[in-house]
Amino acid sequence: MGLILAGGLSRRMGGGDKPLRTLAGRTLLERVAERLGPQCAGGLALSANGDPARFRSAFSGPVLPDTVPDHPGPLAGILAGLEAAGEAGLTHIVSVPGDAPFLPDDFVARLVAVAAEEGQPIALAASGERRHFTSALWPVALREDLRGWLASGERRVGGFIERHGAAVASWPVEPVDPFLNLNAPEDLAAAEALLARVP
Repeated sequence: MGLILAGGLSRRMGGGDKPLRTLAGRTLLERVAERLGPQCAGGLALSANGDPARFRSAFSGPVLPDTVPDHPGPLAGILAGLEAAGEAGLTHIVSVPGDAPFLPDDFVARLVAVAAEEGQPIALAASGERRHFTSALWPVALREDLRGWLASGERRVGGFIERHGAAVASWPVEPVDPFLNLNAPEDLAAAEALLARVP
């Protein structure tokens, strides 16, 4: 199952739901779903809190609210995804941010392969010198430990990954960084110019 993380407050983008911002006439959410959907046999879900109806024009799949209180960040969304996947009889999820419209077509396949090759439970993406903790493969088997981690007050995605170990799959940043996040209005304008370079 693919999980699109849309729970952030988007302060640098002026508030609101960043995945509903448009890039060349289409929402970021639509663009992310279009890139990720064909790679996920278990379908797509969206991690978001509040009224799910606001996403319906851009996303037809299930919208999963946090299952723990106080909105403790992306790990809460990942936990909700792991729990939903477990209920559906799935063994893994892949998570991506809702503002990364240039995901590579081999994202899921390469994460699955590197996790198997290195015998690690988690696999995450990297580009250039950066590791992308929320662009990752997660086993459903970690959901109880993750629930306990959050209950203890921990929120750091990197800390949870270090706790279990992770394999890393790397992508080049040219012609476009496939994990580029659009965090501010000026990023949207720059991304429009990059669209023509994305294979």
